[in-house]
Amino acid sequence: MKKMKVLIGNYGSGKTELALNFAFRAAERGERTELLDLDMVNTYFRLTERGRMTQMKEIRLVSPNFACAGIETLSVPAEVASAFAMDWDTVVFDVGGDAVGATAVARYYQDFMELEPGALEVLNVVNIRRPLAGTVERIIKLQEEMQIHSRLQITGMINNTNLAIATTDAELRDGYEMIREVSERTGVPVLYTSGKKQFLDRFLAEGHDPKYIGTPLAIDTYMQRDWDSWIHSLDQNPSNPRPGNFYRTNMD
Repeated sequence: MKKMKVLIGNYGSGKTELALNFAFRAAERGERTELLDLDMVNTYFRLTERGRMTQMKEIRLVSPNFACAGIETLSVPAEVASAFAMDWDTVVFDVGGDAVGATAVARYYQDFMELEPGALEVLNVVNIRRPLAGTVERIIKLQEEMQIHSRLQITGMINNTNLAIATTDAELRDGYEMIREVSERTGVPVLYTSGKKQFLDRFLAEGHDPKYIGTPLAIDTYMQRDWDSWIHSLDQNPSNPRPGNFYRTNMD
């Protein structure tokens, strides 16, 4: 049975990293795998930049038209239809990081509905260290908005709380507490807890309720960035909003 994972979630939650990890693991199991970049919001972290890596693992990568071409306006390629028409074992969608970004998959609603029962996972990737998901209320609000815009019911959450290279043991623990409350209030289960192996192992050893952990997922890091250089480039181009400005104008 073809299995599909649709990763949606707050801006900067780590969807792209998780999409690569899910796809690489499927390919390592010998599964025919397709990876689709439908993130029309974030032009900085692009699956397309790992095209050679996905090729080496015999994964088919579908990216937005003009991705990584220095063009800000992207469009959804016709090749997305191959996710439903071709005989894949695993298909992973990386979708935009807000309610509007989730609209990219809405056009395929009927195709998703025709999948076999149990074939589709719609996963809300949550990183509570990002302002758009910094409180229980914000997580619930964004989750509801993404469901409306994507026309898909979220089937589970992923606790992917991190601070990139500044991550400590506290990140997964704090994410667990907040996401547990979201799950209790919404009924949406926690299906995965993901993170670097050293932090994940220490978190699991603390004996938290497995119901709010789901499947532990130790991830490798593929999408690395020199943030200082990026911020400097924004300073050189005032027309580009700095991340702080983005968050201040999009948090409420």
